[in-house]
Amino acid sequence: MEKNKMLIEEKLDTAALLAKAEEIGRIAEEEAGEADRNACFSDRVARAIKEAGFHKLMRPKQYGGLQVDLRTYGEIVRTVARYSVAAGWLTYFYSMHEVWAAYLPPKGREEIFGQGGLLADVVAPVGRVEKDGDGYRLYGQWNFCSGVLHSDWIGLGAMMELPDGNSPEYCLLVLPKSDVQIVENWDTMGLRASGSNGVLVEGAYVPLHRIFPAGRVMAHGKPVGGDYDENDPVYRMPFMPLFLLGFPLVSLGGDERLVSLFQERTEKRIRVFKGGAKEKDSAASQRLLAEMKTELNAMEGIVEQYIRQLEACQKEGKTVMNDMEREQLFAWRGYVAKASANIAVRTLLTLGGNSIFKGDPVELFTRDLLAVAAHPNSLWEDAMAAYGRTIFGLPGDPVW
Repeated sequence: MEKNKMLIEEKLDTAALLAKAEEIGRIAEEEAGEADRNACFSDRVARAIKEAGFHKLMRPKQYGGLQVDLRTYGEIVRTVARYSVAAGWLTYFYSMHEVWAAYLPPKGREEIFGQGGLLADVVAPVGRVEKDGDGYRLYGQWNFCSGVLHSDWIGLGAMMELPDGNSPEYCLLVLPKSDVQIVENWDTMGLRASGSNGVLVEGAYVPLHRIFPAGRVMAHGKPVGGDYDENDPVYRMPFMPLFLLGFPLVSLGGDERLVSLFQERTEKRIRVFKGGAKEKDSAASQRLLAEMKTELNAMEGIVEQYIRQLEACQKEGKTVMNDMEREQLFAWRGYVAKASANIAVRTLLTLGGNSIFKGDPVELFTRDLLAVAAHPNSLWEDAMAAYGRTIFGLPGDPVW
């Protein structure tokens, strides 16, 4: 009896989380056109994400994390993305950015999680670092800082030599947003509503406890400075494969919406240049709908396999993958990205002129999904080349 009660409560909790995801999605959808024109969402979307507690989805329990399972996490991101790809993108990033914060030295974790703000980052190691006493000075400009407009903390990539190292290492240096200057350069084809502007840093001071040694964490899978619960699910999976999980989830959610739109419009469509023929009777559209639904099934299967791999790591406490295991996941992300872009383009081209007006959902979702597929961790050619190398026993990609 008690076990059944716990299962019911668990289902109710999941249902409540998904209801919040629906609410965030609807808010984002309401302002999708304006947000696309303005190249940013209003504060309403970020506030809804934070009020739902979604930034805590992957946070360790000792710092107030919600500790949802990977499947619930996937459904949350997919649900938001069905309403808005850009909002799904931010929901994913605001939650998953807290994973690197969980690997900071204990003082850094306490400071950032204790403050409670949203996190943003740019992982590209383009910054320049100078030693200054017990800390460091950071210089540089980074682009593609998703969520920066609503964030309190920003992690920025750089190669630097740590006190106990003897050569430059890949790190993220974490600063309060007050220490950076936002560069309003987000004028892109897709994901415009994410407001992923650039940031400029001119010598801001970063203490050692706010430096995430990303290269070391990817190599050994342990947070800096100890003082963590080894049984916490976040610490029982490889960092980068977990960190990148959201990309195929966002793509899948967006494509689910597009295929739904394709079916809905095709059922109502009358072809004036074909003597008033009903498009739903067209063998071409029938085949295309069947192909796209089957492609969605294949994408779901890939995402399912991805989650199973992470669940297996979580069960075992496996925090480091070998190159071939890691690059297989890169290949899966590349597959989903390519399939997602293909569905988007075919939907737009087949539905024709009524779908190309600026702000039409098909036009907007297509642009956003193409932008997701253009991310370097999703590139088909890079992913397949990296995976293929490791099959032959050669080194994989250094990051993805």
